[in-house]
Order: sequence, then structure tokens, then C-alpha cells
Amino acid sequence: MATIKQLASFAVLNVNGGDRITYTYDEIDADTGDMVSSNNKGSFFCVDSALKGKITSIRNYIQENKLEG
Repeated sequence: MATIKQLASFAVLNVNGGDRITYTYDEIDADTGDMVSSNNKGSFFCVDSALKGKITSIRNYIQENKLEG
């Protein structure tokens, strides 16, 4: 049985000066569309420089457009 993993949510947490990305996803049967499992969780620390740059861009956007005014 082939399955599709569908991202449900994610968050970036500052943990001891590093960025930890947590996420949840659902697993769906690719043939029938039936839910195989839901609310599966995972996490990892960001060590990729390109991804770190994108996280910084999101933080800057929030600071400039949602917190300053």
C-alpha cells in the first residue's frame, strides 16, 4: 500500500539559540484516499544555511509587519 504524507502544521522554536522545527502530518492511502494515520509528529534542528535564511526572513516579516506599527 502506497501512502501520501500530508503536512498538517509546523512551528519553528528557538531552543538554546538554535532553531528546532516541529511538524505534524497525516498519512493517506494513495489509492483510496482513506486516512491511514493522523497527527503524526516529528522534529529536527535546522542546520542548513539556506533554510536558516528563510526562517530569518519569516521572523523579520512578522517583526516588521505584525509587531511594529
